[in-house]
Amino acid sequence: MRTPTPNPSAHRIVIVGGGAAGLVLATGLGNSLGRKGLADITLIDKARTHIWKPKLHEIAAGSMDVGRHELNYLAQAHWHHFHYRVGEMNGLDRANKLVHVAPFIDEDGVMVTAQRSFAYDTLVMAVGSRSNDFGTPGVDQHALKLETLADAERFHRRMLDACVRANAQETPLRPEQLQVAVIGAGATGVELVAQLHRTTREVVAFGLDRIDPERDIKLNLIEAADRILPALSPRLSKGAHDLLDSLGVKVHTSARVSGVGADNVQLASGEVIPAELVVWAAGIKAPGFLKDIDGLETNRINQLAVHQTLLTTRDDNIFAMGDCSACPWPEKNGFVPPRAQAANQQASHLVKQIKRRLDGKPLEPYRYRDFGSLVSLGDYSAVGSLMGGIMEGSLFIDGLVARVMYTSLYKMHELALHGVTKVTLETLTRAITRRTESHVKLH
Repeated sequence: MRTPTPNPSAHRIVIVGGGAAGLVLATGLGNSLGRKGLADITLIDKARTHIWKPKLHEIAAGSMDVGRHELNYLAQAHWHHFHYRVGEMNGLDRANKLVHVAPFIDEDGVMVTAQRSFAYDTLVMAVGSRSNDFGTPGVDQHALKLETLADAERFHRRMLDACVRANAQETPLRPEQLQVAVIGAGATGVELVAQLHRTTREVVAFGLDRIDPERDIKLNLIEAADRILPALSPRLSKGAHDLLDSLGVKVHTSARVSGVGADNVQLASGEVIPAELVVWAAGIKAPGFLKDIDGLETNRINQLAVHQTLLTTRDDNIFAMGDCSACPWPEKNGFVPPRAQAANQQASHLVKQIKRRLDGKPLEPYRYRDFGSLVSLGDYSAVGSLMGGIMEGSLFIDGLVARVMYTSLYKMHELALHGVTKVTLETLTRAITRRTESHVKLH
């Protein structure tokens, strides 16, 4: 396998964003159109490597070895017949069909690539979403977010430093020390506090004998709605809430955050929660550069408006998918929710539709199929509902069955990128090496 040589006469497909949707699409198109020289496919992303975003909370907690799950874009492009170009999109010229990409600057401030532009015949926007802090004071200055691999690794380092600092000091712990506040009790927030409960105890067990986890480490989960996991069913919410209660996690519901300080979180009720580490995991919005970009229609959270074909409403040469798009869901009289399963479905759908587009055939509408929801609570349990869009009602599952199903979601993502043989071998390798290594990252 080799990276294709650019073909000037081939249909030019540019995909912006190498997340769960964009990378699956680039791989699928590369394996079909790119391999045969029918299209010249370029993937643009500001990162050099890919990590499945739903795994970021495991990296933050230290329960996942990044090196075994990180995928290099250059290697994937070489193996699957597409091009990868590093950089962040900062503009669009629809009249001339150009995507503008900002200069790429390395960690030492040295320019690696200058401002560039890439021509397209078909453009696919798959830039995902960011956290939405709703303008809450202090969030940008004092809270961490889990939007990128660098964010997750930064939180993990700060958590380790906090534990080592507390273990070494001779003075009593200050009120905020070893206190963590996670703001937003959606899937990311709930999964993060569950993982942290386990990994902080494992870190302490490696010689930090002056810390008593039950006494000293406190986890707070803060949610403005009247229950955690508000987007899911009340039964799922209660199952997760009960388990977090049993672990000693302090769950605050109907708790609107009015500000974040250097060592606390302030609630609108007047309550102040001490916290050495604060994670903002509430709400989503698409990247700001998308807002009305070159006349394309966007909504209040910067998502690109699309038809059910995933074509943008004002340009028949531009598709948008994943969290950065507002795709109609007629069956629910609303929009497709920002979930990993939706991004994966849309990527698979577009592989077929772009082939139809090149063949001059009409596009078929995308229809979201809700296969239910799963929330991992670390090694303790998982809760979920399956078959939500296939049968009347849904099937509630928890415990081992839910954990196996949750793991299978990631395996499906890996299969779309690598195929059966490579995924099987890598899974066996991870299982073997995990038996000889620490189950928590200690650096």
